[in-house]
Amino acid sequence: MNVLIYLIPLALALGALGLGAFLWSMKSGQYQDLDGAAERILDEEGDEKPL
Repeated sequence: MNVLIYLIPLALALGALGLGAFLWSMKSGQYQDLDGAAERILDEEGDEKPL
């Protein structure tokens, strides 16, 4: 039971770290253009190899 004294704060700290990383990614605009990458894959303009 003494190990819970260490594990519960560790779990809360890791959860807060994950939440902080998610909020940082939202603030920095990581999820602004979700369809752009999918459409760029289908674009054939960049598929040509230079000679």
